[in-house]
Amino acid sequence: MSTTIAKANPKVGFVSLGCPKALVDSERILTQLRMEGYDVVSTYQDADVVVVNTCGFIDSAKAESLEVIGEAIKENGKVIVTGCMGVEEGAIRNVHPSVLAVTGPQQYEQVVNAVHDVVPPRQDHNPLIDLVPPQGIKLTPRHYAYLKISEGCNHSCSFCIIPSMRGKLVSRPVGDVLDEAQRLVKSGVKELLVISQDTSAYGVDVKYRTGFWNGAPVKTRMTELCEALSSLGVWVRLHYVYPYPHVDELIPLMAAGKILPYLDIPFQHASPKILKAMKRPAFEDKTLARIKNWRQICPELIIRSTFIVGFPGETEEDFQYLLDWLTEAQLDRVGCFQYSPVEGAPANLLDAAIVADDVKQDRWERFMAHQQAISSARLQLRIGKEIEVLIDEVDEQGAVGRCFFDAPEIDGNVFIDDASGLKPGDKVWCTVTDADEYDLWAQKRD
Repeated sequence: MSTTIAKANPKVGFVSLGCPKALVDSERILTQLRMEGYDVVSTYQDADVVVVNTCGFIDSAKAESLEVIGEAIKENGKVIVTGCMGVEEGAIRNVHPSVLAVTGPQQYEQVVNAVHDVVPPRQDHNPLIDLVPPQGIKLTPRHYAYLKISEGCNHSCSFCIIPSMRGKLVSRPVGDVLDEAQRLVKSGVKELLVISQDTSAYGVDVKYRTGFWNGAPVKTRMTELCEALSSLGVWVRLHYVYPYPHVDELIPLMAAGKILPYLDIPFQHASPKILKAMKRPAFEDKTLARIKNWRQICPELIIRSTFIVGFPGETEEDFQYLLDWLTEAQLDRVGCFQYSPVEGAPANLLDAAIVADDVKQDRWERFMAHQQAISSARLQLRIGKEIEVLIDEVDEQGAVGRCFFDAPEIDGNVFIDDASGLKPGDKVWCTVTDADEYDLWAQKRD
């Protein structure tokens, strides 16, 4: 009597760095590998090969990517590099000549083929039997997911090299996006985070072509996409929304409760001179008036943004203009970065005074203190009010969740002392009892 020894599945380790868009790329690669019979393992030691999905947006991100690649080489030895920094293969190989393959962003087939070259898939694997979950492999918790609607960007912001790394705008077919969203919701997702380089531009490249979903026509356009997503009965959160005129059409959807009253708009600065030097799209002097009008239509609207201080040519007057603008705008959630030159970015060629590092640091500290006072005051207004909270974690200390104005990992949290009966993915109504600059504390409603 012969004994058949089961052959082990090949094992892949995966490190995903950078933004949510890169995370979606990682999920697609992992889904394909899992369909081919690879196991995904959580340690370097257990992996037959390690894939590092890099970030190449700014110098500090590149440094982190190179550090992680070095760690993977030291711990495992067999390393494949992909992602945004992959467009600089020479820079990677200069530091780490032993990497097995280097590919750029969105090059899913090349990554998978590189894995095949190192550790071939099992020939007896049957994807029709060894099923991957219909939602694919996700790197986020079960109850929320990123929904990427397009690749690339048509803008030429002077501080950014993303178009050179990820190419021009390519919108996904609206039916494909909505099918994916529906699969995610059926798998238990309670929150869809819509992402792209420029969410507002969705469909521009295909002239807002009409597609079909569930037998009905849907335009490849942000407004119609949001209307369709609202029918799925989950939170829909919009990221990276440039303030084009048609963004005004979204506010009534938010006021009606169809999508979350949350806009992530990367303003980057307020001084007209600096915005012009940055080559920022869709800037207009009426932005403050539009924000005021949005809040009149939807009083619950939360606006988050990011800003850059210390851009070449920024004077104290420009910086003070930004602080005054923040006072007027009363944004809820704000992040700030000190300008860092990126190799290949047009801003490096600007004929403008370089802002000294100590000045950048001083302005960053003043910016953060100024905005923290605004954010804290706005959160204090929530005390005593009821909010719906999506639970992310539960432990012996209580539960940690988020409400409609908290995107995961970038905004604040809601802390609930009594976690009895709660589990991740639950939604629960709470009364806010306390607040600081970023977070809320709340009690479950009886």
